[in-house]
Amino acid sequence: MLAVDTNVIVRILVGDHPDQTARARAAVEANPTWVATTVLLETEWVLRNVYCYERARLAEAIEAFIGLPTVTVEHPGRAAAALAALRAGGDFADALHLAAASGHEAFLTFDHRLVRAAAGLQGPLVREP
Repeated sequence: MLAVDTNVIVRILVGDHPDQTARARAAVEANPTWVATTVLLETEWVLRNVYCYERARLAEAIEAFIGLPTVTVEHPGRAAAALAALRAGGDFADALHLAAASGHEAFLTFDHRLVRAAAGLQGPLVREP
């Protein structure tokens, strides 16, 4: 099984470098491919900040990649929760953090927006230290 970096996923999704896109696509299509949660997190950041993808397009792109038959995600439930949060107007990274913190007493943050957004959601209590 191959593990891929963010730039491989971005090449496949964006297609802005024809040679690298073709090589990345061929490698992923021909081999079982594993994606770390940290790579998904960075992929979302790059697509949003470098390529200016909007929420719906971000979710569609990431879902399209992780839906490929050769692709396995490190924590599929966490990825699904983060994509659902993104589609609902939430923050992908925050949702991944909260999904990873599931089962813990609390998730501490100074991010007031996250504290408000997480109120009433399933998962750990989100509060300031």
